[in-house]
Amino acid sequence: MYKHFFKRIIDFILSFTGLAILAPLLLVVFIILKIKQGGVFFVQKRPGKNGEIFNIIKLKTMTDERDAKGELLPDDKRITKIGKFVRSTSLDEIPQLINVVKGDMSLIGPRPLLVKYLERYTPGQKRRHEVRPGVTGWAQVNGRNQISWKRKFELDVWYVDNLSFLLDLKIIFLTIKKVLNKSGISSDTDATMETFIGTHKEQKNES
Repeated sequence: MYKHFFKRIIDFILSFTGLAILAPLLLVVFIILKIKQGGVFFVQKRPGKNGEIFNIIKLKTMTDERDAKGELLPDDKRITKIGKFVRSTSLDEIPQLINVVKGDMSLIGPRPLLVKYLERYTPGQKRRHEVRPGVTGWAQVNGRNQISWKRKFELDVWYVDNLSFLLDLKIIFLTIKKVLNKSGISSDTDATMETFIGTHKEQKNES
C-alpha cells in the first residue's frame, strides 16, 4: 500500500512544502549563481521509472568551458568555487523537488543517471528502474560517490526489493547526517563520479 499509493502522496506534500519554505534561500542562491557563473539551472535528460526519459532540474555548479577540440573540460576544471559550496551542501539538489511534485521522481529512490548508461546495465542492474528515481537513496547514504558502480547498483536493487516507509524514513535521517558532514560528495579519482562504462568492462580494467 505504501509503495503504490502513500509514497506518492507523501512525496508530493513534502516536496511542495519544502519548495515553499526554501523559496527565499533559493532566490538568494539563484542571484549569486547568476552573478558568479552566468547560469543558474542545469537541465538534462535522465531515465526515470521504467526507463522513461524526463528532464532533471538541478542548480548549475560548473561552467561550460571547452578545450580546443570543442570537448568539455574535466569536471574538476569546470566546477566553480560557489559551485563547490553548492554541491557540498547539496543545495544543487533542491530544484529536483520540482521533479518530485511533477511525478518524475520520488524523494527516495535510486539516483537518476545518464541516458547513455541504459544500454550498459546488466539485466539485474536495470531493475533499479522499477521504481521512481530519487533525490536521495540507499546508495547515497552508503557511500554516495565514494563506492564503485557495481556496489552502487547492488544497493539500488536492494532498495527496490526492500522498499518500505521505515526504510525511507531511515534514508531521510541518514541523508541529513551526510549533508551536515559533507561526506561522499566526490569519488577518490574525480570531482564528482567517474563515467560508468559497464560492469563487465570495469571488472576487466580492475584485473
